Amino acid sequence: MTDMDQRGSFRGPTEADRAVAAVNRHAHAVDGPRDLDVLVDRLADADCVLLGESSHGTSEFYRWRAQLTARLLRDYGFDFVAVEGDWTSCYEANRFVKDYPDAAPDARETLSAFDRWPTWMWGNWEMEGFFRWLHTLNDGRPVDEQAGFYGLDVYGLYESLEAVVDYLEEVDPEAAEEAREAARCFEPYGRDAQRYARALRTVPESCQEEVIDLLLDVRERAATYGEATPDDRFDAEQNALVTHNAEAYYRATVTAEENSWNVRDRHMTETLNRLFDHHGDDAKGIVWAHNTHVGDARATDMPQQDRINIGQLVREQETIGDTYVVGFGTHRGEVIAANSWGSEMRTKDVPPGRDGSYEHVFHHGDPENVLLFSDDLPDDGPLAEPRGHRAIGVVYHPNHEAGNYVPTVLPDRYDAFIHVDETGALHPVELHPDRERIPELYPHGL
Repeated sequence: MTDMDQRGSFRGPTEADRAVAAVNRHAHAVDGPRDLDVLVDRLADADCVLLGESSHGTSEFYRWRAQLTARLLRDYGFDFVAVEGDWTSCYEANRFVKDYPDAAPDARETLSAFDRWPTWMWGNWEMEGFFRWLHTLNDGRPVDEQAGFYGLDVYGLYESLEAVVDYLEEVDPEAAEEAREAARCFEPYGRDAQRYARALRTVPESCQEEVIDLLLDVRERAATYGEATPDDRFDAEQNALVTHNAEAYYRATVTAEENSWNVRDRHMTETLNRLFDHHGDDAKGIVWAHNTHVGDARATDMPQQDRINIGQLVREQETIGDTYVVGFGTHRGEVIAANSWGSEMRTKDVPPGRDGSYEHVFHHGDPENVLLFSDDLPDDGPLAEPRGHRAIGVVYHPNHEAGNYVPTVLPDRYDAFIHVDETGALHPVELHPDRERIPELYPHGL
């Protein structure tokens, strides 16, 4: 593989012309949902489909992923969607779409479960439309055939710990008291996992032993508990696992024991494997996460930082089966993001892609919005040259985005890539509280 060009710049106009010509030669125009049929045909044969995004605040990425996911769930027997979100919050959505007892009465109310910053990632009108559709899909289906919605992420230490205690209070009061011991270990930090992590710098006594004991205890006893829904015991075990791995994640942020990024992505991959096991031998699942998580890390400069990700792990292991990775990107538009971690969300301009980047190449191709399959490209073609590929996080500064370009060999990173030339901002409920329905721009008839 050619050495990565950190600037992602062209070596000359001839290379630029060749790269644009390759897009024109191999890409498929995408003007509407039916133009995705050729992609759906390929996704249908996979066991696990990973759908990315180059930002967490772009409306088109959510809407096109929803369209693809709806087709796979409805027509091709896929069983669940797992997203880059907290387990406890996403499980409330799972309760709604499966009409479990004590679920929220409607999709709008379900969005209130996403109350941890960045709330806009899942508390938006695009997701409200998808949750309503998923609830309708499941209506009338046998319980064991209903499509689920779950969170993969490791955040939410306190929320998952409380969920374990609440569950055990109902099914095993003696075990609940033991779980409270683990909860008491974290009490001095006032429900602030970052504060717990900072305290480890000066007081190295952690709560690691307590969460290990909690996880082992829940796993040992869970099989003896009854359940009102097929997900009850799995939910309890998963909350215990989140508690265990979240403690390890926050500990890793202040120690050199392991890269905290890797702790997080290994947890998300472990959760994905558990979901496949939970849904049976022939299970088929869909993942929604940022390109930096689903695009194979080995096709970027991430190995130089000793980082792995979900896309790499699922391709390397044999437990999940055939995988198919789809990346999403844009040249310009608007996005929801913040100026700093925990600060107010804003609608920000996305400037045109930098010269030499993949975004720049796709923009100069024709037509504007395209679908590109990696196996259609020659191994030694201009699109297989490493160049910058933009990644926008929840914190974003458009005027200083040089560091947002990840050196990438795009055909190695994804199996397919969708470029939407100009995109619009997501519609968070907090910024659009008076809406009564999803935005008019919603493109699919779910």
